[in-house]
Amino acid sequence: MHRPRRVAWRRVATIAVVAVCVSYAPVAMTELWPYAQRGAPAFGEWVLARAVSPRYVAEAVADRLGPYGRSLVALVVHSVLGGALMLLGPVQLLSAVRRRIRLHRAVGVVFALTVYASMAGAAVYLVRTAPRDAFSGPAFWIVLTTILVGTVLSVTFGIFAAVGRFPDLHQRWLLLCYGFLMTAPLLRLEWGALPWLLPGLSMADINRVAVMHLGSVVAFGALLASRALDRRATVPGVRGTWVPTPVLAVVHLAGAAALAWIVRSYLGRGSEGLRLLVAYLVPYAVTYAVLLVRQRRAGRDGRSWAREEWRLHLAGLCLAPVLSVGAALLFGRYMGLDRGTALSAGVAIGCGMLAFAATVAISLRIMSARELVKREGPAAPPRPAPGPDTRVANP
Repeated sequence: MHRPRRVAWRRVATIAVVAVCVSYAPVAMTELWPYAQRGAPAFGEWVLARAVSPRYVAEAVADRLGPYGRSLVALVVHSVLGGALMLLGPVQLLSAVRRRIRLHRAVGVVFALTVYASMAGAAVYLVRTAPRDAFSGPAFWIVLTTILVGTVLSVTFGIFAAVGRFPDLHQRWLLLCYGFLMTAPLLRLEWGALPWLLPGLSMADINRVAVMHLGSVVAFGALLASRALDRRATVPGVRGTWVPTPVLAVVHLAGAAALAWIVRSYLGRGSEGLRLLVAYLVPYAVTYAVLLVRQRRAGRDGRSWAREEWRLHLAGLCLAPVLSVGAALLFGRYMGLDRGTALSAGVAIGCGMLAFAATVAISLRIMSARELVKREGPAAPPRPAPGPDTRVANP
């Protein structure tokens, strides 16, 4: 009864992702033109100026002229190749869905090399730019660094999974990699949309709001895509759960305590703190509700593998505030950040890092299951002892 509706939603989601990627490609490829030559046209800046205001865009460009100028060549490489990745991603997705194996492999090699080259350009910029000089401050520098590391590791683990003949893991890692890449177009969409909800803020302020949930949103999207493509009810060798009810209860308590600390800290920062807290809590609550319902529904329907994957990600989401609190304390102590900036940096990276950790746990779960199946596989039948009626063929 419900299958046509699910198929329709998958199709709508696929079309939406492809549309965003294709639309963002020219934005990414021309984004650095104004920094190379004053007054040069840039498609993204043109759209933002008309969607919000020319002053909104001009102030952001002025803030980034110095840091971008010191690493302009590297950033041009990063942005142009980033635009190419926006086009290669849909090709990879559609070729995998349609089982065009040769095309998928060929484009996959190009995709992986482009990711490494693009992230190398971003790394040059981050190394040459002090955290305090980054656009909207040190918190965004930390977020960019985390996304870079997550993107590189995801595509690398995806390659290892393909070589090791784990197509399901290859699919998960590449979807997560592309999720991290999608932070770029989604951030630009928020630069254009959030000023309508939060008028009067600069692009730097809007940026601080957006990064509160970008990691959570893209990781959640990658998980939804993985589950939509993996229709197995069970996986051979996967038995029980790595997150039994007592463990899940403990991580819930730890997460609730850390979340209470985050809420109290943000509420003590006035209207800005409330704005950032809402930007974090609303997507977090939606993601939590979906994961909780899906893992219960999968268990009720007897789909043990789906239940385990939802459950591992639910545990990771619960622990994300714990990681955020710990990271905030470390950033404040070892990077010399003020309490508010350290807290925002920790909160911004928590959900993305724990989603990455949950994907690692899922990978280990599947690899250990394969080894278990190998060990418990049927043994070769014993060779009969030679007897008087036994005939042995000549070699």
